[in-house]
Amino acid sequence: MKILIKNAQIVNEGQIIKSDILIENDLISKIDSQISEDADQIIDASGKYLLPGVIDDQVHFREPGLTHKGDIESESRAAIAGGTTSFIEQPNTVPNAVTQELLADKYEIASQKAYANYGFMMGGTNDNLEEVLKTNPRNVPGIKLFLGSSTGNMLVDNPETLENIFSNTKMLIAVHCEDEATIRENTQKYLDEYGEDIPVKFHHLIRSEEACYKSSSKAVELAKKTGARLHVFHLSTAKEMELFTNDIPLKDKKITAEVCVHHLTFTNEDYDTKGGLIKWNPAVKTQNDKDALWEALLDDRIDVIATDHAPHTWEEKQNVYTKCPSGAPLVQHSLVVMLENYKNGKISLERIVEKMAHNPAILFRIEKRGFIKEGYKADLVLVDLNEKWRVEKENILYKCGWSPLEGMSFHSKVTHTFVNGNLVYENGKVNEEKFGERLLFEVQE
Repeated sequence: MKILIKNAQIVNEGQIIKSDILIENDLISKIDSQISEDADQIIDASGKYLLPGVIDDQVHFREPGLTHKGDIESESRAAIAGGTTSFIEQPNTVPNAVTQELLADKYEIASQKAYANYGFMMGGTNDNLEEVLKTNPRNVPGIKLFLGSSTGNMLVDNPETLENIFSNTKMLIAVHCEDEATIRENTQKYLDEYGEDIPVKFHHLIRSEEACYKSSSKAVELAKKTGARLHVFHLSTAKEMELFTNDIPLKDKKITAEVCVHHLTFTNEDYDTKGGLIKWNPAVKTQNDKDALWEALLDDRIDVIATDHAPHTWEEKQNVYTKCPSGAPLVQHSLVVMLENYKNGKISLERIVEKMAHNPAILFRIEKRGFIKEGYKADLVLVDLNEKWRVEKENILYKCGWSPLEGMSFHSKVTHTFVNGNLVYENGKVNEEKFGERLLFEVQE
């Protein structure tokens, strides 16, 4: 199968160039200013921008065990509609993916059901070091540790266990950092005052800056001590930015950082209107925190933009504070949110591509993805930067059927998505055939 894309503005490796691109089977076979080869399909991309497909390094697709909220099929379908062509999914499903067998089960499901390319993190607990060390770095992206309890029972709080994991694996260790004791103490204070129905506007004071910093600074310290590869997920505070550096290239960094779209979008001021819909762990914090995250993103202390896509049902989200689960769906909308920030002059197209495609590929050492290069997998997204639309119930593809962005207008739209050389999404229509493949990772000795 040959697809020829003509007249695209290609955004890749810090440049925007007008070019044609030829896709043969699953690969990009030729990039040239003028390609006139015969093709099975020709797409005129005049006026549109061609980006490498987004690689989201942190999603929760809820399968197995929580499929009333979302599943690999429904959420990867939403992903491709938003220009995300590869995802790395987290282990806090039910059962938790904390043995090689349970991890293999998830890969088996995805091989049948994923619209996008997939990788699944191995989960660490206080007592599964032996299983963790069996993980194959060629086809598993990394080890995930919750250093503050989130969804599921995966809190790793034994210092000896932590040091063992950090000392004994060469794989990337991705961490959720919030200090459990601090959160418990803060929660109790508000429970004493309000009972179960704590106003959600206090969420960022319960899961506070101190809770985040205490945990992430310990993780960074441990990584420095052991030489482990550490990736800190969903940073949310100004204070944590001092833990990260921008003085060496990403490929040489041992300690890396991620920010999520919601922490770049919302602040604690939005709790009044959005309530539990924007209840995340770690919490959306102040304008000062948001500004600091943007600054660190643009000066390369933060390496990657992701979503922490985590659907819950509308009914679950209406519960009182203590029973309202944290997390929200975002994978269909992450790229357009960032393109809106481009429109508003906050970030360039080249930087969006760097933080959402190139850098996840470099950081996780993903083989032949994340760039628009000859010989690379044809995971691509075409966007129209001048098409206004609104997020509404009818165009939300998440299984849970809602979005914290509902009612918001955007001025850019994903028009085409390609996964492994296949046109999987075109102008609002999903190709129901599934072409997702297992991600592979380059192993460095």
